[in-house]
Amino acid sequence: MTDAQAPEITGTNPLAPAPAGARTAADVVTPELVAQLTKGVAGSGRTANHTPFTGEKLADLPESTPEDVTGAFERARAAQAVWARVPVRQRAAVLLRFHDLVLERQAEVLDLIQLETGKARLHAHEEVQAVAVAARHYGRKAPAYLRAKRHTGAIPTLTKVTELRHPRGVVGQIVPWNYPFELSVGDALPALVAGNAVVMKPDTESCLTALWARDLLIEAGLPADVLQAVIGVGPVIGPEVVKHGDYVSFTGSTRTGREVATVAADRLVGVSLELGGKNAMLVLEDADIEKAAAGAVRACFSSAGQLCVSIERLYVHESVADAFLDRFAARTRAMRLGSALAYGADMGSLVSGHQLETVKRHVEDAVDKGARIVAGGVARPDIGPYFYEPTVLEGVTDAMTLCCEETFGPVVSVYRFKTLDEVVDRANATSYGLNSSVWTGNARLGRETAARLRTGTVNINEGYASAYGSVQSPMGGMKDSGLGRRHGSEGILKYTEAQTVAHQRLLPMAPSLGMDDAKYAAFMSRSLRLMKAFRFR
Repeated sequence: MTDAQAPEITGTNPLAPAPAGARTAADVVTPELVAQLTKGVAGSGRTANHTPFTGEKLADLPESTPEDVTGAFERARAAQAVWARVPVRQRAAVLLRFHDLVLERQAEVLDLIQLETGKARLHAHEEVQAVAVAARHYGRKAPAYLRAKRHTGAIPTLTKVTELRHPRGVVGQIVPWNYPFELSVGDALPALVAGNAVVMKPDTESCLTALWARDLLIEAGLPADVLQAVIGVGPVIGPEVVKHGDYVSFTGSTRTGREVATVAADRLVGVSLELGGKNAMLVLEDADIEKAAAGAVRACFSSAGQLCVSIERLYVHESVADAFLDRFAARTRAMRLGSALAYGADMGSLVSGHQLETVKRHVEDAVDKGARIVAGGVARPDIGPYFYEPTVLEGVTDAMTLCCEETFGPVVSVYRFKTLDEVVDRANATSYGLNSSVWTGNARLGRETAARLRTGTVNINEGYASAYGSVQSPMGGMKDSGLGRRHGSEGILKYTEAQTVAHQRLLPMAPSLGMDDAKYAAFMSRSLRLMKAFRFR
């Protein structure tokens, strides 16, 4: 498309207030719903959560104590011993029923996700998609991932070797606020189908969504005690979950991830950590500029930029930078902000005052030091207390906080580059390594560039959804972005212990048939040479 053909997109167009008669928080979060979802959640104290759309309280909730966490693990351990004996195909059938229930009743969870996180409904639906795909994948593939595997033994025909997979026991799971459906039950599904129990600690502000997922899994046939939930302040309850878990799954900040890893290491239990990111998108000189601009909007501003895999750094080849920036800025200014429990908004709210202050601090620091706002840069209290316009800046330098520190908001900095080697080096020049994106019209060049980027996932001509949605393949971070992977075989086998069973038949692994030590050593040496010659592995 030429410049003359490019559509003109101008003006910020926030959504109008929700029409009269639209669903409200009170319509969705009823006392009856809260009672149903918190059933079985132990807590002697009381706490509450709030909706970012207005800042108002959503629900009164039980608050768990450290003793409640201990009790949850005790119940989970008793239930896990029974659950592990259920044939894997029956466990997988629970996931497939859950898949169907999620799609049938998605309107319920979409309302909860929006109310608890403030995100637009289409962005909430990304969570529905991700959970459904994970449930289908592990519901179909878990029996194959977990089946006993035959291996070549030390002496072929004489040594029969089988690899078994056993559940670890009870998995401690700590869930962040930003993707409360996908990062709670989506991560729990492979652990559960592998025969583990899970004690889940969702963030208090988005726990209703996670509890709804638990309730639906129980409806799908999961024994209630196999998936426990505890609610409480992270620094109080989180360490208790780590202290009791036979394996720990954590998604959150790099700083807290290090603390989780330290405690787990002291106990010699495994961890899976998905941590922060400062993800880069590369627009090469042969990229389709219109598609790249539209893709950048999705990549930078989905869930108001509050996801670990979103793009915060945009590198554009100097030959197309002006054309790209014009189109990207126009699309950004045209985004509609809104809080209605309905489709139509392009972006929702930040989750809290803390997130809003971080965004404002990063933008103000950059502007004070010479950066230029291309689009946005303004809070929108007229729409809701934590709304902030999607923001594009140019002229960001290393001296600015925005350059290297994760913002976790709807803010992206744009940089120009000349050569491919230069941009690869700049994209890799970060302590993070979670996700990246390459836009090009040359598929081979895209794959070659992707292989040079030090991130756990790379998307070609998409921002993050292609790699994340490909659940047969591993997803996770390099460097300070984490340890371990979700999805695929790694995403389920991490919740298991491997056991090798070797059955020796006919002859021992020792001198026999009248051989002395020297003859046995000579016999084994000849055997090893023959095994290499016959290409035994």
